[in-house]
Amino acid sequence: MKKILPLVAFAFMATGANAQKIKATSSVVDMGQVQFYTPTSGVFELKNEGNKPLRISQVETGCGCTVATYPTNAIGGGESFTIKVTYDARMMGHFDRIIEVHSNGSKKPLRLDLKGVVVEEVTDFKGDFPFQLGNLTADCNTIEFEDVRLGEVFQQKFHIYNPTGKTVQPQILHLPNYLKADISPSSVAPNRSAEVTLTMDSRFMRDYGLTQTQIYLAANPGEKVARNKEIDVSLVLLPAIQEMTLSQRENAPKLQISETHLDLPSTDGKKKSATIEITNIGRSRLDIQNIQLYTTGLEIQLNKRSLAAGETAKLKVTTVPKQLNNLKTTPRVLMITNDPDLPKVEIAVNVK
Repeated sequence: MKKILPLVAFAFMATGANAQKIKATSSVVDMGQVQFYTPTSGVFELKNEGNKPLRISQVETGCGCTVATYPTNAIGGGESFTIKVTYDARMMGHFDRIIEVHSNGSKKPLRLDLKGVVVEEVTDFKGDFPFQLGNLTADCNTIEFEDVRLGEVFQQKFHIYNPTGKTVQPQILHLPNYLKADISPSSVAPNRSAEVTLTMDSRFMRDYGLTQTQIYLAANPGEKVARNKEIDVSLVLLPAIQEMTLSQRENAPKLQISETHLDLPSTDGKKKSATIEITNIGRSRLDIQNIQLYTTGLEIQLNKRSLAAGETAKLKVTTVPKQLNNLKTTPRVLMITNDPDLPKVEIAVNVK
């Protein structure tokens, strides 16, 4: 018996591992704008990831205005299938319908989410789409979140357009953990547009100052990232705002800077330098928590990052002519400090 029990247990585990399992390409379908009293359908793409036949016994929509169409025959192991959900809008405004898929693959139903907004008349974004991103176009290819305090959540929106002859299901790829993207509608018909909402949650970040990353727009799931689909995303993270008493504010550090704009010649192709003085005119220690460059083309040297009351530090800024030739923007230096009134300092360098 001692030799048989492990084999029985193994056989049971193997059966469980090979059981039917439904997986959705996306558990959420955003239909975008839906016209009032006009039945509109969304399609969920699913797959039986087990190696045994799967049978859908029931799809619950929870509402008479929502009807689901699904396969009634057995779905073989590894096969893909779709569930079509049609929503007949009876009320204006946003809707969010939970769809439950019951099958022999699990005791618990698979939950799907159909959402959108009911409007009197469907309207498309009327702006221009000058940026080519793979097979799609967009109204921008850079996103900036400026002056974000640690703990804050912000959103930026941009629009994409489908100039192809086929319906696409756009995706945003390579999102870091502090970014989330929602595209409405999830499926974009030919010659129609969609809105992308990019949500930045600074609670997932810890480094003050400038953070830059690239995300990518794909026309359909499964596409690979490529430079021609790239969207630049940048943000500047500042310390959280803290409530301060009158006494704390009176005794806080206070930054004084001699220059925030520098003019440096570059005609002879040699490095040129200038020195900026940073003084703490407050009553407690001033900390320069981060110092960065927005672009290449400059070198910086700071002799002191922590200044007692009355102390001065020197920041040396030097041009690098070879790197300045290809810049499209003005070189800038960014400093993050613990001065409650001046947590962010930018120094622009004009190279003549």
